[in-house]
Amino acid sequence: MPDSVPRASTLTTPGLRKNGKQWHAQKSAFRPTSGQTSYEKRLAGRKAMTSMKAKEKEMKDEKEDERQRRIQAIKDKRAAKEEKERYEKMAEKMHAKRVERLRRREKRNKLLKS
Repeated sequence: MPDSVPRASTLTTPGLRKNGKQWHAQKSAFRPTSGQTSYEKRLAGRKAMTSMKAKEKEMKDEKEDERQRRIQAIKDKRAAKEEKERYEKMAEKMHAKRVERLRRREKRNKLLKS
């Protein structure tokens, strides 16, 4: 009749600590081989990490390209505005047909340089 004997529960509450520091967390036993993983698991983890890093890099590159495109659009717009203002100033002093001739000539020179 061993079943009729009451057994102590396996979940025992720890008593008071010997050093009196009950507010500290209880430490578990030191098991040096517990954190080791198999080679296949490590390989799978590395593969997942490299694919994640590649995706992150791709996303960052897309974001940077978009940013550079916006910056270039702003620069182009400013340059066009400055050129327009310059031609308007020239038109105040000169005849309109001469300004148009100069504009076409500058445009040709610009195309030849680049």
